Amino acid sequence: MTDDPKTTPAGNSGETPPRPLTPAAARALAEAEARRAAALAAEAARPKEYGGRGGNDPARYGDWEVKGIACDF
Repeated sequence: MTDDPKTTPAGNSGETPPRPLTPAAARALAEAEARRAAALAAEAARPKEYGGRGGNDPARYGDWEVKGIACDF
């Protein structure tokens, strides 16, 4: 036996070949990639914020944090 987890004693990698995608799955993956690209482009187009708070937008997530105390409206 070897300590290499990638191979089995028979030399087979032990992985099954990937199943082919259905047209609907391929379309969904393409749409998701397009949404991610659009979100990255929109984020890059926004002006840089100087001196702002770090993290996610509090108006979107409903949490405001000041000096370690978070309040939820």
